[in-house]
Order: sequence, then structure tokens, then C-alpha cells
Amino acid sequence: MGYDCEFLTDCLGEGNVSFGESARESHAADWAADEAGTGVTPDAVVWPESTDDVSAVLEAANDRGVPVTPYAAGTSLEGNAVPEYAGISMDLTRMNDVLDVRPDDFQIDVQPGVMGTAIDDAVSGEGLFFPPLPSSGGISTIGGMIANDASGMQTVKYGEIADWVLELEAVLADGSVVTAGSKAVKTSSGYNLKELLVGSEGTLGVVTRATLELEGIPQQIRGGRAIFPTLDDAAEAVFDAVRSGVDVAKIELVDAISAEMANDYLGTDLPDAPMTFVEFHANHGVQEEIDFCRTIFESHDVERFELADEEAMDELWKARSELAFALQTWDPDLKPLHPGDVTVPISELPAIIRYAKELGAEHDKIVPCFGHAGDGNVHYTTLVDRDDPDDVAVGEQIYEAVVEKAIELGGTCTGEHGVGRGKRQYLELEHGADSVEAMRALKRALDPRDTLNPGKIFPETAKGERVQAEPTDD
Repeated sequence: MGYDCEFLTDCLGEGNVSFGESARESHAADWAADEAGTGVTPDAVVWPESTDDVSAVLEAANDRGVPVTPYAAGTSLEGNAVPEYAGISMDLTRMNDVLDVRPDDFQIDVQPGVMGTAIDDAVSGEGLFFPPLPSSGGISTIGGMIANDASGMQTVKYGEIADWVLELEAVLADGSVVTAGSKAVKTSSGYNLKELLVGSEGTLGVVTRATLELEGIPQQIRGGRAIFPTLDDAAEAVFDAVRSGVDVAKIELVDAISAEMANDYLGTDLPDAPMTFVEFHANHGVQEEIDFCRTIFESHDVERFELADEEAMDELWKARSELAFALQTWDPDLKPLHPGDVTVPISELPAIIRYAKELGAEHDKIVPCFGHAGDGNVHYTTLVDRDDPDDVAVGEQIYEAVVEKAIELGGTCTGEHGVGRGKRQYLELEHGADSVEAMRALKRALDPRDTLNPGKIFPETAKGERVQAEPTDD
């Protein structure tokens, strides 16, 4: 249903509001649009430029029962930023300033529309960097990363985005502005609202400023690849390396078919074999860690363990980071169905990869597997003919079975993409009905009119049921 949003010009002025068809349609989709179904076209798009702007829009929208969906770069993979109920798409990309850098405290303050790699650009001259950036850091915003609690290749050493957020300023559904967390590196004061906002996918508040912790750029960075005879050998080697305490900054697993796809897409010459890409960060003693890792890999029948120079490493990481694009173009008749991102305890990594591959073989389907293996994160998909309903149904069956198996193994349906629209049906399976009801209670307490990003996360919203509010005349 449509909403009357003419009030927005009074909040922001005409230059920061659009009712045009092109702007509205561009905010009805993100990277997940093809997989999750095209979203609902919003009635208006707004571009706030300050916390006051965000507050004014939310207060007015909440008073009128108009839903607001936060939006930024549109790189989400579960429909997180796609409206479910029309209303307002709040595009935060004009709030893109680096506000302050405090190198003595290893801190930076940024607005939510700042691209991830712009953070590193702002602090590299001080010998600092922001470690938890995901692979998409160059095309996604810090606000989106915070909303999804994103993570990336270096999670195995440095943790996820949540581990590097110190303080947040956020606007709640009614327009009130709160500060969560502290610029101190630790606090035990009051409820941990910061952790509640991180990963809430814009359903509890809109982040308008973030204080992030930084790290010194390591003096020694070395990396390379290891080739294994089987995918099972590679997965077991990763588990053994992590269990044994190898101090590795990145340890990515790529199966043979994914390597073939990367070669076709980039013109590279990776072996069509299971492999791991590794990178080590240290200020001293990096060779000892490399030798430690080599010893463990040799116990799992590694065929080659090769260190690379800087140029070769750039090529390796490019092959890994662009696999999502490679999957899309590999076969004109087959397309990836859903971007899976299950995560399991590291001891179960070989089991979940083995299970995904067995399902593919059982149904005669190509199921590429790759990902941030060091923290138990597996990206997988099924290639299907999207014009064949039976083929799509088999792909859905494989996708769902892997998610359910990951949860059964003590893992999660989503390690870094968030729930959004695509994984609502797994929330109760993973957390239990009582835990999900506790989440609903928090949502109702902070957003009783269901203004912020309605239709996301909770299972019942998959049926198109907005929890409470409908448009009113007040």
C-alpha cells in the first residue's frame, strides 16, 4: 500500500527528497533482488545529511505510521535494505564524512555513509588500519557493515565488525538520539546498547556516527597458497591449523570448481584443485608461524605450499574476492540460487563442507564451496536453470538442507550476511521460540509502531504481516 510522504519536503527540503520513479525503483532492489524477489518500491527516497535530518524524518514518519527502510550502498545479500512495505527509503550515502582521527587513541569517528576502504585511506598515513573490513569493503558502507555485523577474510585473527566498534550515535524510531558504548576501550556501565544495535539490520535504530578502534599496520605480511589432493584434506588442514593455534591473519578455502570459475572470470591460472589461501601478519617472527603452518599442512598431505611475492598475492586475493562475480558468469544457462553463508564451530568445518558436496553429488548439481574457513564460515550456492521450476526446487532443497545441517552442528544460518528477508524462516530453528519472542519484545519496546525496517528478521513477516502500525490520520 502507498503512503502519503509529502511531509518529507518540510523535513529536508526538495533537494534531499525524491518522488521520482527512477530513484524509487533503484531503492527497491539490492544485490539480493534476483535471489530474494524484487522488493516493494518505496513511495519516496530521502538523503539526510546530518543526525538532525535523520531525527526529523523518523519523528515525522513515526507520527504518521509511515515505514522507513535504511539504505546505503545496496550491497546486502539477504534483502536487508529493500523495503517490504513501501514508505520511505532512507539513503545514508550523503552522510559520508570522516569526522575525526585520533591516532594516539587508535580511534576514528565516521558517519555511516563512509565506504570501508576510505577508513584505511584516512589512517594509513598514521601507520594504522581497520582490520575487520569484509571483501566488499571498497563498495559497501560502514553503516551497512555495522547493521549486518559484517566480517571478512581477516576475522580469524582480528574478529568481526562488532569487535571494533567502540561507540555509536543512533536515532531511534521516534526520532530520539541515543549514544551507545564509550570511547574507552571497555565499560561495564549500564545495558550494552551498542551490541544490541550492531547487527540489528536497521530495525532498532539508524546509526549516524560510529567510533571505531584501529590497529597498527603489521611490519611483516607474508602469504601464499597450499594445494591439497582433496577438499576434505584441505578442510581438515584448516581445522588442524586453527586448533593448533597457528597465528594466521587469513585462511581461505576454495574448492576446485570455484578455482575453475575464478580462472574463467579473471584469466588467472589457479590450479583446478582444492586449495587454501593464507596470509600471516606479525611485527616479528612471521617465518616461525609460516613454518608451523607448513608442518600442519604436510600432515594432511599437502601437495604444494607456496609463498608468493606481493604482486602474486594481490592476484590470489583478487581471485578469492571476486568469486561472487565469477559464479554469475561461468555458465550462461546456470545461475547461483542463493548466497549461502553458514558458519559452524571450527571442528565441524570439514563436516559441513562434506555434507554440501554430498548433496550436490546426490542431486547431480554443482555446489561451489569457498569462504573464510578459519572461522568456520562457508559460502556455498547451487547452480540452477532458473527457467526450470523443478531445477530451482532441487536447488532450494539443497540450500535449506545445508542451513539446517549447520544449525544442527551448533552453527548459524548466517555468519555475516544477516537475516533480512532471506533467512527469516530459520530464526526460531536456530534460537528457539522463546528467544525469538524476547527479540520481538525488544523490537516492540524501541519501535512500538514498527516504523524501522518492518518485514525483516522475524519469521511472521515472511507472510507480509507488518507487526503493528498502519497509516493513520494523525
